[in-house]
Amino acid sequence: MKAILTICRKELADHFSSTRFILLFTLILMVSLVSAYMVGTGLKEELQGVAKPSFVFLMLFTATGKLFSLIQFMAFFGPLIGIVLGFDAVNRERSYRTLSKLASQPIYRDAIINGKFLAGVITITVLILAIALIISGIGLRSIGVVPGPDEIGRLAIYIVISIFYISFWLGVSILFSVVFRSIATSALAAVACWIFLSFFVSLGASIAADAISPVDQNTAMSNPELLLQHEQTRHILSLLSPMTLYSEGTNTIMDPLRKTTQTLLLMGPLERLSLSRFQSALPLSQSILIVLPHLISLIAVTMIFFALSYAVFMRQEIRST
Repeated sequence: MKAILTICRKELADHFSSTRFILLFTLILMVSLVSAYMVGTGLKEELQGVAKPSFVFLMLFTATGKLFSLIQFMAFFGPLIGIVLGFDAVNRERSYRTLSKLASQPIYRDAIINGKFLAGVITITVLILAIALIISGIGLRSIGVVPGPDEIGRLAIYIVISIFYISFWLGVSILFSVVFRSIATSALAAVACWIFLSFFVSLGASIAADAISPVDQNTAMSNPELLLQHEQTRHILSLLSPMTLYSEGTNTIMDPLRKTTQTLLLMGPLERLSLSRFQSALPLSQSILIVLPHLISLIAVTMIFFALSYAVFMRQEIRST
């Protein structure tokens, strides 16, 4: 364990002092601040003279405003954090001829890959916590609503889901850094994997659903069960994308009014405020039960890809590198 912590401290120093991390963190922070300010200002204007519901604080993270919500931003661009942190984790050591020096130290070989992954997860945790706390501070100042225990619990679960979601991409990028000796090749492979899993899987799910459960407009009018079967097939196939798991899980946990992970109706902040007067919010425990399969799936795929990275790295010859 001591050897893992030693490698972890070395990697943390590299991450926090690297120019690319500072630039990426600054970019994400600026976008988050602008989004939170715009959403907070909009909510403050819309809530003037209106009784504030108990979950208005969560709208800082879910309301789209004029651009997009924080959840949408993290779903699309959060993987870049994991890719930047891990695409050269191992092959950088190879190119600098330092991997053999690390392996020659009195540490176990697996401490290298474990320490690098642990350092990446810690960096991701610090980044997500910093963004969430800053946005929460802006919300407290702009809308003047103090979050309750239920909202704090939902925000904590959202942070946990975000950490595992980005850690999945960290594991993918570390796997490519182990497999490919070229840093450019591993970076391109990680980006290509991100584009495929985030954008083309949903498109492929729609095409596959049309082939497995074909339905047209006339058939849907006469037999709605076929349309429902088509949508269920498309939804099941789309869950192969980590972005779908993350988006559905975070949207459900951050919106107490949602009773399911599937989005059936898009609503703005005012519509959600009006709807809250006619239906009760879902308890936090029930929301956790709904998103638990998504969270378990994210944890599972994260561990699988890290296990693949671990197995490939342990089988490689590095003494002569």
